[in-house]
Amino acid sequence: MTPRSFAPIAIILICTARLQAQAQTTQTLAEVFKRVDPAVVEIHTKEIDLPVVPMGQPVSVGGLGSGVLISPDGKILTAAHVVQTADAIEVEFLTGETLRARVLSSEPSADVALLQLEKAPRAPFVAKIGDSDAVEIGAPVFVVGAPLGASHTLTVGYISARRKPNATLSGMSRAEFFQTDAAINQGNSGGPLFNMQGEVIGIVSHILSHSGGSEGLGFAVTSKVARQLLEQKSFWSGLGGFMLSGDMAQVFNLPPPGVGLLVQRVAAGSPAERLGLKAGTTRASIGDEDLVVGGDIILAVLGISLSQPSALTVIRQKITDAQPNDPIDVTVLRGGKVITLTAKAQPPAQP
Repeated sequence: MTPRSFAPIAIILICTARLQAQAQTTQTLAEVFKRVDPAVVEIHTKEIDLPVVPMGQPVSVGGLGSGVLISPDGKILTAAHVVQTADAIEVEFLTGETLRARVLSSEPSADVALLQLEKAPRAPFVAKIGDSDAVEIGAPVFVVGAPLGASHTLTVGYISARRKPNATLSGMSRAEFFQTDAAINQGNSGGPLFNMQGEVIGIVSHILSHSGGSEGLGFAVTSKVARQLLEQKSFWSGLGGFMLSGDMAQVFNLPPPGVGLLVQRVAAGSPAERLGLKAGTTRASIGDEDLVVGGDIILAVLGISLSQPSALTVIRQKITDAQPNDPIDVTVLRGGKVITLTAKAQPPAQP
């Protein structure tokens, strides 16, 4: 065999060996899903809901979301809106194991929360957090969660866009989102968005939909934002509220400068409850908004008026930076009177 005839054969052999090696190291979607699915959990929440009819009794209602295990000792990432005002949280694994959990920290402005299980799960599989900055538009992705209660459902799509803070929802000043056409429905919230290597690159947040179901406009908070929650001090307030200003502030007769946060829900055992904040007691439709009214209206925290630019972000940072036992003063409008509530700062949760 001449040197010239040998060269093409050698090239073919080398290419064949490389393709065989790639086939051995590249997993199919089915294989990747089977590997990462045990890290995905269902999150069941309970909270007290107001009666639909006047004079009815409050009832305990359940909520459903998804999440992903990120540490062997039982830390779980999910969406803040799934657990923010929950009175009780239970996490269910693929094996059927169910454990209680508590909120370690929550960042509503980024719709990300970190849970801690009461104990480490049996034989846990921990998901790996990937680099969302390296993800390109057009990249294939998949979502695992419990849409409409259908547990451990796989849906597949592509990254459609990357959305910067405030580009999709008001109130999410710290959220960077991936937009995806992977089907997302109620129950998917808080679940992981995976790349094709099985790394978590996002946490499912919300959809834009006229029908209420999936229309190919799903949004997931990037893993970069979620990682920031893990790497810095944060806290959970247990408070659900609605910002009042303009005409709405006049309806509630707010004092100048006419901006406040209407307290709608307060989670049992939360810092908001320990502070003494009162939640709403009556359902009401005002304009286009369905609200729970009758609760406190927060006017200022630590002397910072909610009318100031970026007030909620500044207040949250000051509370996060507070030392244990530092006083936290909150000025509220209650029953037509302005009063001040005071509590001592608690040590921040350390993820």
